[in-house]
Amino acid sequence: MTTTYSLHHISNTAAFGFSADDYSRFKFGDGSVSRTFGTQLADGFIKEHLRNRHINQQIVVISSPYSFIPTATLAMKTWFVYRVNQWLADNNLPVVQEAKVHRTITYKEDYGELDAEQRMKLIGNDQFHIDKQFLTGKTLIFLDDIKITGSHERMIMKMVGEYGLDNEIYMLYFAELVNKTIHPNVENFLNYHFVKNIFSLEDIVQSAAFCINTRLVKYILNYDHDEFCIFIEGQPGSFIEVLYNMALGNGYHTIPAYQRNLNFIKQLLFLDNYKLIQYGN
Repeated sequence: MTTTYSLHHISNTAAFGFSADDYSRFKFGDGSVSRTFGTQLADGFIKEHLRNRHINQQIVVISSPYSFIPTATLAMKTWFVYRVNQWLADNNLPVVQEAKVHRTITYKEDYGELDAEQRMKLIGNDQFHIDKQFLTGKTLIFLDDIKITGSHERMIMKMVGEYGLDNEIYMLYFAELVNKTIHPNVENFLNYHFVKNIFSLEDIVQSAAFCINTRLVKYILNYDHDEFCIFIEGQPGSFIEVLYNMALGNGYHTIPAYQRNLNFIKQLLFLDNYKLIQYGN
């Protein structure tokens, strides 16, 4: 049995039910917004579903699929799990377990600007993998930030079918586009509502609550080289090092569009390390 729950339902672009600026910051790694969104989603789900049912199975929460660099949803998932665990513990129930859906393909395209057909064409050849044995006899909650066309959900359900999973399943979203007359690129309207250029990221990436994710890494690596260099040279070395290693982990060094900016980071890191060695600092 599969149940879908969305905290917010988008029926018009004049009122989303949440701050578009906050959503944009969340998509680019603002951990404070991730905390708010995750907690709100958990409270809504507890009220609408958990309080009204007898819980007799272990709950497993599974964030949106990723390879090496997490999606923005992973940061939201952490706070969702914290809040659900508080409720479960208060009711003397087993706390949440977690699992990961592994994916195999990375791509440069901006998913949020595509229509439904283009989205399925882009991700249709991807492969999702999960530990079936670990999930046996448990209730599964697949968590994502937004449902626009349902392409990712179809890929999840394709995986469910391929693995022969017969679990009770919840598909959870912070928001869902329910008015299908609205073009799916409304997602990009939300994604970039606050982040107008690379310099909009300054206070996000320098915050103690920053959570790196795929959208931010791809956006930075794909940016105009001259402005990219100015931005990167103004960031702390710890961020630059994480950015570089995350990019390598997702194989972004094999994507031609990212190579020039990645090479600049590599040279910058090598120069900094050389200076440390040379001056013994």
